[in-house]
Amino acid sequence: MSIGIPVGSGLDSRFFVDSHEWEQAPLLRGTTRYEPLSSVRNIMITGGEGFIGSWVVRHLVLTYPEAYNIVSFDKLDYCSSLNNTRMLDGKGNFKFVHGDVTSPEDVMRCLRTYNIDTVIHFAAQSHVDLSFGNSYAFTRNNVYGTHVLLESAKEVGIGRFIHVSTDEVYGEVDDDAEDLLEHSLLAPTNPYAASKAAAEMMVTAYSKSFQLPAILVRSNNVYGPHQYPEKVIPKFINLLMRNQKLTVHGNGKHSRRYLWAGDAADAFDTVLHKGVVGHVYNVSSQDEVTNLELCAKLLNQFGISDTKGRIEYTNDRPFNDYRYAVNGSKLQALGWKQQLSFEEGLRRTVEWYRDFPEWWGDISSVLTAFPEVEGQAMVSTNQAKHTGALIEALRETNGNAGKQADVGAERVKQMANGETTAKKRKLDETEE
Repeated sequence: MSIGIPVGSGLDSRFFVDSHEWEQAPLLRGTTRYEPLSSVRNIMITGGEGFIGSWVVRHLVLTYPEAYNIVSFDKLDYCSSLNNTRMLDGKGNFKFVHGDVTSPEDVMRCLRTYNIDTVIHFAAQSHVDLSFGNSYAFTRNNVYGTHVLLESAKEVGIGRFIHVSTDEVYGEVDDDAEDLLEHSLLAPTNPYAASKAAAEMMVTAYSKSFQLPAILVRSNNVYGPHQYPEKVIPKFINLLMRNQKLTVHGNGKHSRRYLWAGDAADAFDTVLHKGVVGHVYNVSSQDEVTNLELCAKLLNQFGISDTKGRIEYTNDRPFNDYRYAVNGSKLQALGWKQQLSFEEGLRRTVEWYRDFPEWWGDISSVLTAFPEVEGQAMVSTNQAKHTGALIEALRETNGNAGKQADVGAERVKQMANGETTAKKRKLDETEE
């Protein structure tokens, strides 16, 4: 691994445990290539060892070897892996820097050492389930971390700042409503989405107040190889690989749109080269499926026809948006388009996880309905048996923030006891 300046705290030894699986893995990236920009030379990608960030890192390093130097800046949280970019070791235009976006010292040192002119900001806490129990971590990483980056970018005079957001900032969309355009009202309904909306407000403020050249990107759900198995598709694949039941929140009729990670990498490549400073771009797939439909598709991939016997229904989230739907025509007008069908992407994803089952080491604690993070590790949570221990973990994590800890603890109690305030309007209408 090409490690640049060792900023921040020492690297946890677990991140250097190398099973060498990556040596046999296909080097996955997007398909687009544009004329390189003369104004761009050194690109800092925060969260570059995470899922989407690593796809973009690999794509830019391999597609523009003579044009761009890529710096992957990552604190190596529980959902990151050096395996995601180890195959770039030795590439002259790639460096990994261990650092935390919430540390002004880490950020400034990286920006100045590598003469960064462009930032693509992926680093974030992104698992909605975790945001209900310990929302302070989301505010700190997603809002304060973005603020640190913006202030640092302003100080050094960054030429372009691409901020990665989410379609969840819009809130849920009714079945009969039109897909939302970029100027639609932001109405987040969970702490994760609210933190991303707040981060957007900081980006907009710096753009207006200090003329920071920023672009906002809001994408729907992305899936594919290299995704940590806390998210539904890799989680379900890993459950099936272990001959375990698929755990479905609520009645499973919530729907999401899914985009292949290679297509997402192409979208960010397009925004980098064709996007207009000051604009917002939605990245949208037309492949929308409910959680139950997703179960059926994955079970079919594993040759399992008895779908009912392989699904376990769990309590729902405290609030679970019915569906999201954004209009991506603005980005498509720049030349981007979705390339891979959901069926083919799902097949490739299943094949990858079967071929590389040890990519993250032991992930058994992740494969529960409501996993929790303790420090930088994911811990298993049986809702009924371990509620008390989880509450104590929340209080310990939040330190002196007693009120917040109590709120998080109450949320955990509600989930364990089956008490949920999740919206039932749409779901009850469709109950069988």
